[in-house]
Amino acid sequence: MAVITKITTQQKNKDRFNIFTDDGKGEEYAFSVDSDVLIRFQLRKGMEVDEFSIVEIQYQDDIRKAYHLAVNYLAIRMRAEKEIKDYLVKKEVDEPVVNEVLHKLASQKYINDEEFALSFVRTQKNTTDKGPDVIRMELKEKGINESTIKLALAEYPIEEQVEKAIKLSEKLLKKSTKESQRLVKEKAEQMLVRKGYPFDIIHLALNEADLDKEEDEELEAIRFQGEKAHRKYRKYTGFEYSQKMKQALYRKGFSIELIDKYLEEIEKS
Repeated sequence: MAVITKITTQQKNKDRFNIFTDDGKGEEYAFSVDSDVLIRFQLRKGMEVDEFSIVEIQYQDDIRKAYHLAVNYLAIRMRAEKEIKDYLVKKEVDEPVVNEVLHKLASQKYINDEEFALSFVRTQKNTTDKGPDVIRMELKEKGINESTIKLALAEYPIEEQVEKAIKLSEKLLKKSTKESQRLVKEKAEQMLVRKGYPFDIIHLALNEADLDKEEDEELEAIRFQGEKAHRKYRKYTGFEYSQKMKQALYRKGFSIELIDKYLEEIEKS
């Protein structure tokens, strides 16, 4: 059995107190607590504390410290339960303490995975180009269960997905004036897959998007690509030159009819 001989305020943190005890071998520092734990256990000079009491006091203080860590982490933005758990584990907080903190935060409604998921989906659809598949994956990584993800993704209706996919595709077209219409559509599809749009949404978007080029725009594109191909194959002549040019331009997505028209054009020039 030890006796509390002194309680002092920490210099750098006025809300924490150092507890000194004497077990008959002389006074020594025993542990520190915050003000809430000090009050809860009514710690005072002259109070007797046994080993079990000290362990319980330190355990409750660990919970308080971890709780403050979690609240500060939550102050930045909403968090999923798994995010908080991973953060506390990274801070080397013991699992029983982590569980106590999570239970307390949930009871105080500081964490709610359903509300978090709904907010996350709304934020992602309003501030990013991400499709639902990418958002679903990110929610899974944050520990959100499948039923909650499904509920949250209802905030991102098909109509909005298609509208956003159309805008992304048409934006790509504006940047791809030197490429064939077919290649632009292929690139648009690949881009939308990367961004997390499902294939049914992609097909709807590409059918509705204005990706068709005027004939003169397509001709301008094949001239640009043709000049690049010509610099590569100009050492060839006749049939061999013609075949290599046709193969190169076909791989770039141009139709055989347009390729023949372009080759006739450069033969006359």
